Amino acid sequence: MWPFNFAKEDKHMSKYIEEKKLKGREKFSGKLGFVMACVGAAVGLGNVWMFPYRLGQNGGAAFLIPYFLFVFVLGSAGIVTEMAFGRFMAKGSMSGIRKAFKDKNLKGGKVISLIPTLGLAGILIFYSVVVGWVLKYFFISLTGEIYTINPSEYFNSFVGSKETILWNGLAVLLTLIIVIAGVSRGIEKINKIMMPCLFIIFIVLAIKSLTLPGAYKGVAYLLYPRWENLLVARTWIMALGQAFFTVSLTGCALVVYGSYTDNKVDLPSAAIQTALFDTLAAILAAFVIIPAVFAYGLDPGAGPALLFVTVPTIFKAMPLGGLISTLFFLSIIFASLSSCIVMLEGPVEAAMSEMNISRKKASIIIAIICFLLGLPMDLNMNLFSKFSDFITIYITPMGTLIVAITFFFVIGSKEALNEINKGAEKPLGEHIIPLIKYGFTATTFIVIILGVIYGGIG
Repeated sequence: MWPFNFAKEDKHMSKYIEEKKLKGREKFSGKLGFVMACVGAAVGLGNVWMFPYRLGQNGGAAFLIPYFLFVFVLGSAGIVTEMAFGRFMAKGSMSGIRKAFKDKNLKGGKVISLIPTLGLAGILIFYSVVVGWVLKYFFISLTGEIYTINPSEYFNSFVGSKETILWNGLAVLLTLIIVIAGVSRGIEKINKIMMPCLFIIFIVLAIKSLTLPGAYKGVAYLLYPRWENLLVARTWIMALGQAFFTVSLTGCALVVYGSYTDNKVDLPSAAIQTALFDTLAAILAAFVIIPAVFAYGLDPGAGPALLFVTVPTIFKAMPLGGLISTLFFLSIIFASLSSCIVMLEGPVEAAMSEMNISRKKASIIIAIICFLLGLPMDLNMNLFSKFSDFITIYITPMGTLIVAITFFFVIGSKEALNEINKGAEKPLGEHIIPLIKYGFTATTFIVIILGVIYGGIG
């Protein structure tokens, strides 16, 4: 049972106000680099292959009402919680949770603290497999081979083949190189390049897609409001799932990035900006893909088939399709690789902190372990599906819940709010505490239950 009363009037944690700037700890250079990294962590494959389909299938513009509500209220609450917890502890998720439990003389911290970090590493294990597919499709777009393939047959013969191991290895290697370079020289620098480029490419491709004959049907599919869907429970459940998972709430990713920022950064503002740019990326992706799908008379879908079968079919038939395909898959590399970076950084920071080893050594060890554990998923799509479901349905939302409870119940609401408001131009009032302390934690628990019932809602 969670010890909800331990934080009452306890000032044992207050020493972190002065002590948390650890000597030698890496930092982002400023708010811009921090926000770009957080946006990079949030924007990923779900923005591309899930949001457009859910938007169209669940009421069009009507779906945006519950989605905006969840992403900008509950999603932002979760983002700022994880950012602030990391900054308060000046540690990543594993070390921060252990320290909080130890200082309160609570047992179980060592075991519980494993869940968020292992969850993030678990995502990397299967996510890098898909990033490998993206790299492969970028390559065949660049060489023009995409013109010669049957998209459906090609994809079905490629996934599960031994060739995917090579591309998965390349995805892990690229991630490793960036993480070894460090926070400011690696993670921050590459996200400052990739994120603007991603949005520029999305805007260019969206304009191209919207000018295709028949594209208006896709626009209607996305935006025509079907208000009756708001009376359907599934609409709200899918909006909740999309909002929760799209902003990278794992109990580890945004915690570790938060631990690299200082007291001058406005965290509430950074949280809103992260949610805003993630939502913008998802909407742009929808206008890149769906109008083109309808223009060429194809059926919109979700998941890998949309990205690796439907989209290549469109590019094959489109004038300058090879160039457009190259730009498209380059943008997907930016979206997915930026997420891979934080997936590796989380467990790397934990290894550095708990084992007292260098960044380079920790990065290489964790990357090799994740790559080796991912090999069976390169070759077995059934195993890939089961493992990814286990991680995303159970482990990562549980990690989010653990951090929220640790921050607001174990450490205390007052300390949490003080940390959130440091550097804030418009500090949040005490009225926000119930929303995060009870609203967000309860919603996270509901996300876990709904995920089990529906077989995943993310």
